[in-house]
Amino acid sequence: MKIGLKGRAETVVCGDNVAAKIGSGDQEVFATPWMIGLMEEAAQSSLLPYLEEGQSSVGTHLDVSHDSATPLGMKVWAESELIAIEGRKLSFEVAAYDECGLIGKGRHERFIINKDKFMSKVKSKINK
Repeated sequence: MKIGLKGRAETVVCGDNVAAKIGSGDQEVFATPWMIGLMEEAAQSSLLPYLEEGQSSVGTHLDVSHDSATPLGMKVWAESELIAIEGRKLSFEVAAYDECGLIGKGRHERFIINKDKFMSKVKSKINK
């Protein structure tokens, strides 16, 4: 993988991904948590062809704004671009759009992980 790697994910605003449904607000508009999830999906999916067997990536940091509401029925999509690689830490610029233009933007960080080691550490919390 290299700087400039791009990703994209899209969906349509429906009853399941609006703020009123998931509790992030009381309006029938595209929910901020869903926008963030779409941004993460764009970044994560762009990495898949470059990960080795047994590797994955996890999101570790987001700094985004949600600047414009999107109504039911409208298509939304997120785009990501890899802007920095520091060992296993990857930094992305992310942006989300609807059919009328930009709705949100920011930065997102992910770490490349070994899936078995990661899950072993997660499961160790059960016995604490």
